[in-house]
Amino acid sequence: MLALVGFLTIGTFLFLIMTKRMSVIIALVLVPIVFGLISGFGAELGPMMLEGIQKVAPTGIMVAFAVLYFGLMMDAGLFDPIISRMIRIVKGDPLKIVIGTAIVTMLVALDGDGASTFMITITAFLPLYKRLNMNPLVLSGVVALGAGVMNIAPWGGPTARAMSMLNTDAAHLFNPVLPAMIGGIVWVLFSAYWLGKKERARLGISDTKGNYEDFMSEHAAAIEGRKPQLFWFNLMLTILLLVALVMAWLPMPVLFIVAFVIALLVNYPKLEEQQERLSSHASSVVMVSTMIFAAGIFTGIFTGTKMIDAMASSMVSVIPEQIAGFLPLIVAITSMPLSLVFTPDAYYFGVLPVISEAAISFGIDPIEIGRAAILGQMTTGFPLSPLTASTFILVGLSGVNLGEHQRFIFKWAFATTIVMTIIALVTGAISI
Repeated sequence: MLALVGFLTIGTFLFLIMTKRMSVIIALVLVPIVFGLISGFGAELGPMMLEGIQKVAPTGIMVAFAVLYFGLMMDAGLFDPIISRMIRIVKGDPLKIVIGTAIVTMLVALDGDGASTFMITITAFLPLYKRLNMNPLVLSGVVALGAGVMNIAPWGGPTARAMSMLNTDAAHLFNPVLPAMIGGIVWVLFSAYWLGKKERARLGISDTKGNYEDFMSEHAAAIEGRKPQLFWFNLMLTILLLVALVMAWLPMPVLFIVAFVIALLVNYPKLEEQQERLSSHASSVVMVSTMIFAAGIFTGIFTGTKMIDAMASSMVSVIPEQIAGFLPLIVAITSMPLSLVFTPDAYYFGVLPVISEAAISFGIDPIEIGRAAILGQMTTGFPLSPLTASTFILVGLSGVNLGEHQRFIFKWAFATTIVMTIIALVTGAISI
């Protein structure tokens, strides 16, 4: 009976958010409360919800301050010299332009915001693609590949959701996947090289040079507030932060809070400037952090009522034991294509908890299921999915059709997941 209630809860949640009858945050809170009351757990729901919120609090804090930190670095212009240098280097060579597109995309994508990544990168490179008559599908495709692989970062939406649902941290979920992510980055660069080489063969090398000065003048408004004199300080601080994150010198939320406060004080010492920077990123922070805390209520009720245990037991009874050990691999391989079917909220809040709990019954670490999921589900898959608004920003700015974009880059994006899955298997991040 409890398993049935659990599946009804999941089904209702998926129905409400996928048909857009209710926002994700409201559905995450109200749906489990209603079914918890129906199941007779009324008096116990309060402590369950509080426990769930406490478990996801470190993830919520980490994501909020990660968004603030990398947003601040964008505001201060940390990546401007790299982007400008890249545009100068590529000149009229289609191969260099495509590789430069991939590199700039992956740098800009560090802030974890797909929409801003697409707007910055497409705006910077589209004039070059048009000037050389390059295929705009190469632009949208390479940007999609770069943004997709970088979306695995722990402050990105999919990994943050996985951490909150599995009640774990980046050191356990993300760090073992880091070699696979690096492999994915190398694959993206190879893909860019291959596509760029084909464009060079088609068009040749032009004498036309990318005019950085024109680019800068067109974006004068965006340049306001930059701190070029603090470039080396910001670069060293960011490198130190990334090393500390990988080495786990301090808990991740603490690292991002301290790094953000230092960066804010040094780059914008005036109180008015600090308030302006905080206000400019407030909407992004509120959106992602409130979603994570709402997810805490969802998981708190699901765990406390034992619905998840009952659902997992029922799933175990129908999964053939012969394939049980391949669950992480199956999840990894299907993760990218399922981005076209499930929104990140539907997958990580509705599908992942059930699969990961069922994995426990087969002696599989549920964290492995989470690692497998982030190898493709709304990471490599999100820039192709019609379920994410930022995808339409990507194709709209590039001037391409969504269907053509999907057909052109799907095999490369899926191959990114396959490459990362192989590396994850070799390194032990997931096992069979």
